[in-house]
Amino acid sequence: MIRELTTEELKLSSPSSDFEHLDAGEEITGQEKAISLLRLGLSIDRVGYNIYLSGNDGSGRLTAVMQEIEKLPEKPEMIMDAAYVWSKDENIRILVFPKGKANLFQKDLLSFGRGDLDRDEMNARWPEHHIQDFISSLPPFEKEWDAYRINIILDHGNTTKRVMIIETHPSLESLFGHAEKGKDAHLSISIGSYQRAAGGFLIMNAEEVMEEENLWKTLRRYLEMTQRSLSASSVPGEMIGSVRPQPIPLLTKIILIGTEETYNKLIEKDDKFIRYFRISPEFDYTMPRTEKNMEGTVRYLKAAGKDFLEADSSAYSEILRYSSWLAEDRGKLTTELSLLGDLLEEANLTAISNGHKKISGSDVEDALYKRDWHASLAEENINEDIRNGNMVISLSGSKVGIVNGLAVMDRGVSSFGTPAVISATVAPGNEGIVNIEHEAGLSGGIHDKGLLILEGYLRHRYAQTFPLSLYAGICFEQSYAEVDGDSASLGELYALLSAIAEIPLRQDIAVTGSVSQMGALQVVGGINEKIQGFFNACLTSGLTGTHGVILPKQNTSSLILPRTIEKAMDEGKFHIWAISEVDEGIELLTGMKSGRRDRKGAFPVSSFNRRVEDGLRNLCRYSQEKG
Repeated sequence: MIRELTTEELKLSSPSSDFEHLDAGEEITGQEKAISLLRLGLSIDRVGYNIYLSGNDGSGRLTAVMQEIEKLPEKPEMIMDAAYVWSKDENIRILVFPKGKANLFQKDLLSFGRGDLDRDEMNARWPEHHIQDFISSLPPFEKEWDAYRINIILDHGNTTKRVMIIETHPSLESLFGHAEKGKDAHLSISIGSYQRAAGGFLIMNAEEVMEEENLWKTLRRYLEMTQRSLSASSVPGEMIGSVRPQPIPLLTKIILIGTEETYNKLIEKDDKFIRYFRISPEFDYTMPRTEKNMEGTVRYLKAAGKDFLEADSSAYSEILRYSSWLAEDRGKLTTELSLLGDLLEEANLTAISNGHKKISGSDVEDALYKRDWHASLAEENINEDIRNGNMVISLSGSKVGIVNGLAVMDRGVSSFGTPAVISATVAPGNEGIVNIEHEAGLSGGIHDKGLLILEGYLRHRYAQTFPLSLYAGICFEQSYAEVDGDSASLGELYALLSAIAEIPLRQDIAVTGSVSQMGALQVVGGINEKIQGFFNACLTSGLTGTHGVILPKQNTSSLILPRTIEKAMDEGKFHIWAISEVDEGIELLTGMKSGRRDRKGAFPVSSFNRRVEDGLRNLCRYSQEKG
C-alpha cells in the first residue's frame, strides 16, 4: 500500500528538560567508545602505542585529547632534563638527568674543568655510569673550552606535568630541528617539537604530515630510533647537517588527528604504520538523540556562549532540531558541536539586532533563514530559469522517458537541492545502457556503478526467458557538472522503464532513491535539501496541490523539514510518499497497476510491467533481425 507521510509522524521527540538548570561544561559528549580507547592509548607508555584519532572537523577530537592528557596521573620518570655534550666524532652523545639537574651539572662541569672539583668529587656528585664515562673522555680544559659546555635541550626544572606540544605546521625542521657544521657541533644543535615532546605528547594534523614530502618516512625513522634508544645505551641518531646526535631515550607519544580517509592512505602507503599506531579511536559524526546527549550538547553551548546573551529553552530546542537535521536522522544528534556553536553566535547577533534580552527559538529560526537567504543566489537563478523557460523542466503534465530527479548542489559550506531532468531513450541494439554523463567525462564511479546495476535489474525482473538486447541512453539534461552518487538510480530506472513501455510519467512528482539489482530500495543522503529544493521550485511556479516527492521508506527517519513545507503538507498542497518497492512508485507516476507475475510467470496483460516486458521482447527481436 502506497503511504503518504503526515507531518505528525515527522515530529521530533521533545526534550523533557527545560535546560534552564544546566551548568556550562566542556566535556565531550556522545563519544564514549572513542574516549575509552583514547584513554587506553594515553595510559600505555610503550613503543607502538601511538594514537591516530579520526573523525570530522568540529567533533571535539583535539579538545578530547587535551582534556584526557590533563587527567593523566603524574609520572615523574617521564619528566627529565637532557643535554647534548661534546663528542670526538659526528655521533653527538646525549646525557639525561632528573628534572632540574641539567643546569647543576653544567655548573659542576665548569668547576671540574677549572680544577675546583676533582674527579672523585665529580663521580660522587654524578654517580651515573654514562655521565662518568663522558667526564673521563673530556680533553684538557684549557685546550677545549667548548667541550666543557653542554647544550641543554630539555630543561624541566619548573615542569610539573608531562609535556604536550601541538605542532601546527609540521615540517622536517620544525619537527626534528637543525645543526650547523663546526668543530663543537653539539652546541649548534637546535631541536624540534619531536624532541621537545620527549616523555610527553606530540599532537599533529595527519593531513599536514602527509602533505610534506618525506615527513612521514623521517618520522618513522625517529620512532624506530627512539625504540632502539630505550633498549640500548648508545644508538646513532638521524643525520642533521654534518652531525648525528643520539636520540633522546624518552618515549614521545605521537597523536595524529585526521580523517578516516587519511588513516587508510597511511596504511596503504606504509605497511608498518599500524605497527607504530596501534590505537585508533574513531569519533562518530552522530550520537543518539537521548536526554543525556541533549543535555551534554546544551552544556557545551552554554560554555561556548558564555559571552553571549542568555539563551532560553526554546533557543536550545531549535538548535537541537538543527543538530538532528545535520545528522540527517530524527533519532540522532550531530557530534560536530562547533557547528552548533556557530549557529548560537549568529542567533545571538540576531537577538541583539532584534532588541531581545534573551536568545529565543525565533532568533535561531531567523539566523537559519538568513543563512539560507545569503546562500540562495544560485538556487534563485535556477528557479528563475525554470520560471522563464531557460531550464527545460516540467512541473505538471506527463512525459514518456522523462522524470524529475533531485540533486544537491554544493557551494563551499552551503548546499541546496534542485530538480534535475533525467531522460531516457531506447532503440534496438546490443550496446546496453549508455551513460551519457560517463561518455562526456562528467560521471563519477558510483554513478557509473548505479547505471550498470539497472541492467542487472532489467535482466532479473523482465528478461528471464529472452536475451536483454537494447541500446538505451540515459542523461541528466542541461547538467554540465560532474554527477556522482547512486541516489538518482531509482529516477533513472523509472525514466528507462517509461521509455521501454512508452508510458508517460507524471512531472509534478520528483523521485530520489537508490535501487539494487534485485529491486530493493536503499537510503540516500541529502534528503531534506532535495525535498526543499523541489518544493521551492514548485513554489516559484505555483503549488497546484499535486506536487510531491517519492523517496525510499528507509529515509523517513531522516526527514526534518522546514515548517513552510510542513504547513503545505497539512494544507494538502505538497505531498511526500515513502515507498518500499519499485512498483509502488510506478503506480504513483503512471496511474497504472504495476502488475505481479501469476503462477505461470506472466504479468497481467494491462499492467505496466507487462508493457515493459513486451517492449524488451520486441527490442530483442528487432536487434536480432538487425544483426
